[in-house]
Amino acid sequence: MNKKTNIFPTITVIMVLMVFAMILNITYNLREFGLNSAKVKAELVAQNVQNAINSHMLYGTINKSDFYIKQTKKLENIDNIWIVRAQSVVDQYGYGANSAKDNIDKEALKTGNTVELLNEKLIGHSTYRITMPFKAVNTQDINCLSCHTGKVGDTLGVISMDMSIDDLKLISVEIIVITAIIAFSLMLIILYLVRKLMLPYISIFDSIKIVMQRSNKGDFSGRITGIQTGEAKEVAHWVNEHMSRLQNSLISIEDQIDIFLTAHKSDSVVDPIADVQITVERLADIYKFRKTIERDEHIEEIYKRLAVILEERFEIDNFNFLEADTTNKSIEVVYINKELLCDPLAEGCRADRTNTLVDSCQFKNVCDKFTSDKHYLCMPYSISNDLDFIISMVFESEEDLDKVRESLPLIQDYVDSAKPEMVSKKLMQMLERTAQTDALTGLYNRKFLEKFLNSSLYEGVHKNVQCGVMMVDIDFFKLINDNYGHDVGDLAIKIIANTLTDVVSPNDRVIRFGGEEFIVIIINCDEEKVIKIAEEIRIAFSQQQIQAPNEVFTKTVSIGVSVFPNKTDDFWKYVKQSDIALYEAKQTGRDRVIAYKKELED
Repeated sequence: MNKKTNIFPTITVIMVLMVFAMILNITYNLREFGLNSAKVKAELVAQNVQNAINSHMLYGTINKSDFYIKQTKKLENIDNIWIVRAQSVVDQYGYGANSAKDNIDKEALKTGNTVELLNEKLIGHSTYRITMPFKAVNTQDINCLSCHTGKVGDTLGVISMDMSIDDLKLISVEIIVITAIIAFSLMLIILYLVRKLMLPYISIFDSIKIVMQRSNKGDFSGRITGIQTGEAKEVAHWVNEHMSRLQNSLISIEDQIDIFLTAHKSDSVVDPIADVQITVERLADIYKFRKTIERDEHIEEIYKRLAVILEERFEIDNFNFLEADTTNKSIEVVYINKELLCDPLAEGCRADRTNTLVDSCQFKNVCDKFTSDKHYLCMPYSISNDLDFIISMVFESEEDLDKVRESLPLIQDYVDSAKPEMVSKKLMQMLERTAQTDALTGLYNRKFLEKFLNSSLYEGVHKNVQCGVMMVDIDFFKLINDNYGHDVGDLAIKIIANTLTDVVSPNDRVIRFGGEEFIVIIINCDEEKVIKIAEEIRIAFSQQQIQAPNEVFTKTVSIGVSVFPNKTDDFWKYVKQSDIALYEAKQTGRDRVIAYKKELED
C-alpha cells in the first residue's frame, strides 16, 4: 500500500523533529539556568567578601583580609578571586595586594558597572568571569567616607573572580542524554501504536483512491470491492451509492445542457465534473449579462456591455460592431473599440453578404474591404428577419486569432442571450427616432429638442458650456409654394436642411422648428463664432439652385442669433431673443444675419 510508505515516514520525520526541538529547548534552558546559578553564586561570594573587608576595616584588621581571600579561593568551583582598588583608594593607601589585571577590571572601575565574560567550550574547561564594583556607602553600621575621600556611590574598588562551570555542564549533558533516551523510546512506542491503529483506515483509503483516480479521468463507473466487514463495509457502500448518483446526474446534465449553450463541451477538460462546473459558470455569467442588459434603456448600452465582455472575458482589444439592415440593404458601424480597418459602407460586408465566418487565415485577402495586413475574423449573427449583427475582430498575430477562434461558441452564447433585447431596443430606437425626427428633412424635431435640453444642455455633457442659438427662416417661402407648388417648397426645405447639416459640426444640433423655420444650436461658442457660422450658412444657401418644373432659381435666408450662457434652464428665453433678431433681419431687408441686442426689444 503506497500510503503506508508515505504516511509512516512522514510521521517518523515529524516526531524526530519534535524530539530534537524538545532537546534543543531543554539544552538552552539548562544553559541559561546554569549561567544564572553561577551569577547568583558569584554575587553571594562577592557580597561575603565585601562584608568581610568591611568587618576588617571596622575592627582595624584590614591587613588580615588577605587570609579571607585565600580561604575563599578554596571554595568549590572558584578558580581565582582578587580585589582591585580604585585610583582614589590607591592615592590614599597604595595599590595593596593587586592592581587591575586586565581591561575588564579597568572597565568596571571606570563605569562602576558589573562586567561578565563567559568562556564556554563544548570540550575542555569552561569558566565564568565576573567583576563587580564596591560602592562607597554611609549607613548606620558602615561609613566608608570615614576612611576614604569622595562621596556616597563612588567606586572604591572591584571584586573579580573566575568560576568553573564544568560541573553544571556535566549535569546538563546527563539530563539531556536521559531525556533523549526517554523521548526516543516514547517515539518508537507511539509509532508502533499509530501504525497498528491506522492500517485498516489506510486500506479503505487506498480503495477509495483507486475509485477517485478513475473518476478524475472521467470514468465514474469505478466501485469499491473486497471490503466485507466492519465500518469499512459501510463506507464502501456509501461511496458506491454516491458514485452511482453522481454518474447518473452527470449523464442527465450532459443531455440537457445543449438547450442553453452552444458547443458547451471542452476538449481540454477531461473531468466531467469540471466540465459541468465550467458550464454552470458560463450559464451564470450569461444570465447576469442578460439580466443587466434587460435594464438598459438603449441598444448602445448593450453594445458597450458586449464590448466589455470581449475585452475582459476574451481579451480581444481591437474589434468593431456593425448592423446590417437586410431589408434596405444598408450597413452601419455602430461601435468602434479601437480602430476601423475595413470599409464595409461602400459595397457592403462580405460576412453579412455570405452569412458565413470570414477568416483571414483561411484564404489570403479573403475580404477586399479590409485595408490592413493584420489578421481578421468577422462573424455574422442573425438577430431578426431584417437585422444582422456583425462582430469584426482584428489581431496582431495568427496565434491570437486561433485563440479567439476557439472561443467563438462562447461569444455566440452572449450574442444569443442578447438577441431578444437587441431586437426590442432596436425597435424602440426606431420608434423613438421616428418620433423625434422630421419626416421630410430627417432632422430632429421639437420633441427631440425638449429631450436634448434636459439630457445634454442642462444636466448632460454640455452642462455649463456656452452655446450659440440661431433661428433660420427662408425668405419669401410662401411665394415658392404659391408659384411652384408644395413639392418645390418641400425641395427648398430639404436643401436648407442639407445646407445646415453640411456647415455645422457633428456636435451641433439642427432642429426643424416648424414650417420653414429651423433652430441651430452651436456647442461651445461665443457671439463672434456663431455669427461667423451663420454667415457661412447664409452664403452657402444663397448659392444653392432649386429646381422648379420649368426653371431653376435661388433663395436666401434670414438668421437671428443669440448666445445662451447655459448657467440656467431658461433656454427658451434665448430662443425668443434669436426670434427677435430674426424679425429684425426680416424688417431690414432679409438675406442677413442679425445678433440680438437689448435695443431690439425697444
